[in-house]
Amino acid sequence: MAPLRTARLTLRPWREADRPAFAALNADPEVAADLGGPLARAASDAKLDRYRPTFERHGFGRLAIEDAQQVFAGYAGVMPSTPGHPHTEIGWRLVRAAWGKGYASEAARAVLEDAFARLGIRELLAYTAADNARSQAVMARLAMRRDPARDFDTLYGDTPWHGLVWVAEMRRDVTQV
Repeated sequence: MAPLRTARLTLRPWREADRPAFAALNADPEVAADLGGPLARAASDAKLDRYRPTFERHGFGRLAIEDAQQVFAGYAGVMPSTPGHPHTEIGWRLVRAAWGKGYASEAARAVLEDAFARLGIRELLAYTAADNARSQAVMARLAMRRDPARDFDTLYGDTPWHGLVWVAEMRRDVTQV
């Protein structure tokens, strides 16, 4: 897959050299607060090991985000759901230093548009915690709608988590949101 480019960002497939920056992102307690807390290096590596082959199987997945200086800023992308849940999910996570710059909205809009235009995906779901106002603001900027009927409960490790579900649908008149 060719990288996606926005005005300020490049979204690209993962490289082996991304592991330390990805691990630092996942180890940051503030960044990881909404999903059960920080990940140890082995868990972070296992997560990245799931992202990379997704492209081979599906032609899409999470993408590494680089800013204009080619510094790792996080990730954004779409992923197939877990077995038994037939949908595709959009998600993002940024390093703390990249917060407040509009990168999440910019990157998420790029992958959303790519999923609709290139992949022909008609609906994407996004999940967030009730107290994650930043992600909810991104979802609102993307014109996603809340769907409380799809909210769910799960465990992240031993930590219970209640997911709020937001939906983006391909409009029939255009392939953008």
